[in-house]
Amino acid sequence: MRARLSDIAQQAEVSEATVSRVLNDRPGVAPETRQAVLTALDVLGYERPARLRKRSAGLVGLVVPELDNPIFPAFAQVIESTLAQSGFTPVLCTQTPGGVTEDEYVEMLLDRQVSGIVFVSGLHADTAANHDRYRALLARPLPIVMINGYAPGIPAPFVSCDDGEATELAVAHLVALGHRRIGLITGPDRFVPVQRRVAGFRAAMARLAGATEADLGELAELSLFGVEGGEAAAARLLERGVTGIVCGSDLMALGAIRAARQRGLSVPADLSVVGYDDSPLMAFTDPPLTTMRQPVAAMAVAAVRALVDEINGHAAPHSEYVFRPELVVRGSTAVAPAGGSRPARGGDGPHRQRPAPPALAVPA
Repeated sequence: MRARLSDIAQQAEVSEATVSRVLNDRPGVAPETRQAVLTALDVLGYERPARLRKRSAGLVGLVVPELDNPIFPAFAQVIESTLAQSGFTPVLCTQTPGGVTEDEYVEMLLDRQVSGIVFVSGLHADTAANHDRYRALLARPLPIVMINGYAPGIPAPFVSCDDGEATELAVAHLVALGHRRIGLITGPDRFVPVQRRVAGFRAAMARLAGATEADLGELAELSLFGVEGGEAAAARLLERGVTGIVCGSDLMALGAIRAARQRGLSVPADLSVVGYDDSPLMAFTDPPLTTMRQPVAAMAVAAVRALVDEINGHAAPHSEYVFRPELVVRGSTAVAPAGGSRPARGGDGPHRQRPAPPALAVPA
């Protein structure tokens, strides 16, 4: 159906001359006025002229782990919107336990002739994985960018949060509050971010808390990522009398708080807990979670810009871009109990108990 200028002008509340300028893609029209005319076209059911249809620069794959951890949807949202602003159409590939694997997703994306792929916390972060899969992609050639997990020998841009510094900052925060018996909970040690967190923890504890090798051996607990893994690891650390725990993710921190409450301990009066990520809603748990914030927006934008440069033939530096974390202090950390340590199994006296958490709080 041929568009009538008068109908469009009436719908958009502008002159027919303005409608003509927009339809012919001529300059001199304010952006909001141009958008009003285009919206009027859509509302009236007219097809936009070909010259006004924004052409897609191509598809870009985005491969992320499961979405149960809210930090991954946070990355996906910024990456997708930034890709769209650059004219690319994002294709989100979400892994689930027992579901489609990263390699299977990559094959699907290649079948769709994507222009590039962004990997978030993928197999590139796993030192036990074969990284030849990424070298094969680069040899096609296909531009790729990796977020969180550096793998030497892969000539591609990497974007990471400084995991070692994050752990050191968390330990320094607890030491400043008088804690000396501080534990670490994080994931399996085959992952690069985990290795960096452990190294940062050991360095900070030796420098700031005077921890010996024997101390460090019993203060670091490696577990499965997630609430359940954090709870199990925290239970072991509480048996060893820690008063503060630094966690490798916010979900692990929620598990640590749950373990403390099941033993009649109060957070933060008896146990201080620091998370990692500052994922959405952590400011609304009970207590609000002190955590190390990943600069998700800055990291995601940097990754997309590097990928777009690669796609456009302007090679981005094939190195690791490391972003500084930020300590966000909330209600889950406080001054250490007298003496900076706590007897195992909750001590010899009654402990203050907080009221039961609301639905948003630590899972029961």
